[in-house]
Amino acid sequence: MLQRLARTMYRRRRWVLAGWIVLLVATFMLASGLGGAFKTEFRLPGTESQAAFDLLEKSSFRDRQVQAQIVFAANQGVDDPAVKQAMEQLFAEVEQKIPNVSVVSPYSAVGARQIATGGKIAYAELNFADRSGEAFTSQGKEIQGFARKIDVPGLAVEFGGDVFSAQEIGGISELVGIGAAMLILLIAFGSVLAMGLPIGTALFGIGTGVAIVLSVRTVVDMPSFTTAAVAMVGLGVGIDYALFIVTRYRESLAAGLDPERSVVRAVDTAGRAVLFAGTTVVISVLGLLLMKTAVMRGVAIGISIGVLTTMLASVTLLPALLGFVGPNIDKLGLPHRKRPEGDIKESGWVRWSHLIQRRPWPAAIMGLSVLLLLSIPLLSMRLGFTDAGNRPTSDTTRRSYDLIADGFGAGFNGPLLLAAETPHGADDVALLNRLSAKLADTKGVAFATPAQANAEGTVAVMQVFPTTDPQAKATADLVNRLRDDVIPSVVGDQVAVKVGGLTAAADDFASYTAARLPIFMGAVLIMSFLLLMVVFRSLLVPLKAVIMNLLSIGAAYGVVVAVFQWGWGASLLGVGREAPVEAWAPVFIFAIVFGLSMDYEVFLLSRIREEYDRTGDNATAVADGLALTARVITAAALIMFFVFGSFVFGAELALKLMGLGLAVAVLIDATIVRMVLVPATMELLGDWNWWLPKWLDRILPRVHVESAHTLEEELADLAAEAEPTPVR
Repeated sequence: MLQRLARTMYRRRRWVLAGWIVLLVATFMLASGLGGAFKTEFRLPGTESQAAFDLLEKSSFRDRQVQAQIVFAANQGVDDPAVKQAMEQLFAEVEQKIPNVSVVSPYSAVGARQIATGGKIAYAELNFADRSGEAFTSQGKEIQGFARKIDVPGLAVEFGGDVFSAQEIGGISELVGIGAAMLILLIAFGSVLAMGLPIGTALFGIGTGVAIVLSVRTVVDMPSFTTAAVAMVGLGVGIDYALFIVTRYRESLAAGLDPERSVVRAVDTAGRAVLFAGTTVVISVLGLLLMKTAVMRGVAIGISIGVLTTMLASVTLLPALLGFVGPNIDKLGLPHRKRPEGDIKESGWVRWSHLIQRRPWPAAIMGLSVLLLLSIPLLSMRLGFTDAGNRPTSDTTRRSYDLIADGFGAGFNGPLLLAAETPHGADDVALLNRLSAKLADTKGVAFATPAQANAEGTVAVMQVFPTTDPQAKATADLVNRLRDDVIPSVVGDQVAVKVGGLTAAADDFASYTAARLPIFMGAVLIMSFLLLMVVFRSLLVPLKAVIMNLLSIGAAYGVVVAVFQWGWGASLLGVGREAPVEAWAPVFIFAIVFGLSMDYEVFLLSRIREEYDRTGDNATAVADGLALTARVITAAALIMFFVFGSFVFGAELALKLMGLGLAVAVLIDATIVRMVLVPATMELLGDWNWWLPKWLDRILPRVHVESAHTLEEELADLAAEAEPTPVR
């Protein structure tokens, strides 16, 4: 089937290229016509913070679902007539021009506590009803535009809350990744054409995938960072997949096959591995559906679409492009390239493989020791969410955070919102006011507001301001203590008080993620094990692959904890202060890295299995398979390392963390795991690598990643065709 597909793509290359161009344009036109918007939905059914959010939703307090602040400081004092007039005009303009927003002014009786001791710092509380992420962003910019008209000497106005965050995801990082990929491919393969084809194919696949995602968002809720995630993952896998096919094409050309046969053979060998590897990535990413959150569901679907389109481009568009290039793949080559593709006799990778195989035990022990050592910090990982105090001072939310902390205390940057149904009206409100008095005397609480009932008398709310910042462990401990001890001790079962707000929601999300992470990881591991077992007809090979991938991901987690939570080397990466590990990061890192590492595993093992089937010698198969794929895997991993690593130097801490975790995991996987542990363990296991019980072999379906025909058979066929037909 793949042979027919490759031959058709090669022979109909003009139509194929035109078809991809039409597909790309048509999908973007469709997305533009459908419209739609991204929606970042962090609903966590069954959690207490979600219950508090739902109470607000169904009451007249729905405009308190998202909170933000306008923070201002004046050298002459916030009660100065010019300052007061300017700020009250701003508050009025916000309420008049921004729908479903209420402003609690520090100049009102209700907001009098919002003026700091000393009278030079104050804040207005903005309460937003829920809306799409795009609406928050645009309205946040609109509010900031209102403030730019203020011209009062000595007055500084800043804005707090994610509504006003200036951080942008993606863009520059993708450009850095593409630039790094071009340079690495040019150095590794020494040809401008060999460099350009993988990148061009990947960009076609990514572009089509992003366009489809923009259309799908009309029926599936997707967060605003979905396209950045699609581009980040799609760029890496798209280049990798095309790279492996181009490499096999060049090998076949160097061996003497004509361009068409070379294309067919490349797709029939590396293309098979691409399809299987892409399937493992999709399975790994779709495992996010088991987390049962709208955000992760949307990202999982988006990334899966991106991987599928890049995989499709690799086995359809790339053969067509190779048809245009033909035997000129090495034209515009660099002077340093001397050895033809596929010639491994003088390769340093052969010497490296033989070195590892001569001393497999020391190599295996040293590799495992490094991974286990790097994984130690993982044991103290604390999940949570970073706050605005980690953002650069160029961001207004960071400046707002600092003003609030200076004037009121760090805890005022993340108040807790307590919500309760009050079926007994005034009696319930009186009980809640007793709770407010108790909260004011609770350790870790700086201030608690009296209960405020809605107009219908059905729901009451109060705010609790911790003494510690939102991301502190002490704040998470306070949330748990309020829920388990303080609140029940006052209200008992008379009133159901729910502790909510963004800080409590972050703690709930961390707990939810930690509880479901083992289920997600277990499902992905089992599915990957079964797939590898079916393809490679082995029990030990997939078991070893799963264990090693876990070790490399564990080591990446350990590095993330050491840098961000412990602060080791944090200043080198521009990390301002210690912070918890973002609660969503381990899930995404596992899904993406496990899928990518399985890519490398499939490409390496399929080549080893191909050599083993050809020679029947495990040691030779491991050495030759490693030598034939090491340069390509190393180049692919370096590309991914730079793509992911470029995010480390961005401004947003969450992206720094994600970028570091992914970059370290890919680097470890392609070096310690793929180049040391795999050859060492496969040498130690010998022919046991390919052991499978006969009863299991009979019932398993047969899926071939390696081609049914060897290169020698292809060359023999070519020679037979070249022989002159005898004259009769």
